[in-house]
Amino acid sequence: MVQSVWFRRARWRIRGAWQWPAFAVLTAIDAVLLARLPFQGVGADALGAMLLAGVINLFAVALLAPPVGVLLRRRRRDLPRFIARDYAGTTLLVTITLALLAGGLAHRTSASAERADRRAVFAAVHDYVISTAPAFATGLGTIDTSRLEDEHYRACIYGPEKRPLCLFVNTDQTPAGVKRDPSRDPNDLFHRGT
Repeated sequence: MVQSVWFRRARWRIRGAWQWPAFAVLTAIDAVLLARLPFQGVGADALGAMLLAGVINLFAVALLAPPVGVLLRRRRRDLPRFIARDYAGTTLLVTITLALLAGGLAHRTSASAERADRRAVFAAVHDYVISTAPAFATGLGTIDTSRLEDEHYRACIYGPEKRPLCLFVNTDQTPAGVKRDPSRDPNDLFHRGT
């Protein structure tokens, strides 16, 4: 009798022990998706993506899985409570990964367009500085770029002077159009004033 109960419990534990292995694997996959195929913006760095994926997945397992497990157990009375919670947690983790993948694929074209715009801004600013303001060439490695609206950016380059050289860059043309901004306020001050 005891062996029969032990065998049934062991069978349920083996069938239901998917949540934490899935958590480990899917958190790593989610981090890669957040960094390389973001659903918003241009992606996070590796550490930020891993932390965000871990928080999202932990939220699903700790807060959402228990009530979803209760709902699952109402439909399948044969499931022990911990197995239903495990199934619910695993399903939520898979759903989160699929949602991140779908969001990343949907956002992929706009993210690549944003990256292409950033490259065009850098190239236009580089060419302008080299030809018109070579004293600021030392600041080309740390261009402060701010997106004003679609295909319109403001880039500031720090050089030998205290205040930066700031340029408006329009990327809806090829090559990108560059116009010098008479204001030499850095981007953070420029946005506060507008």
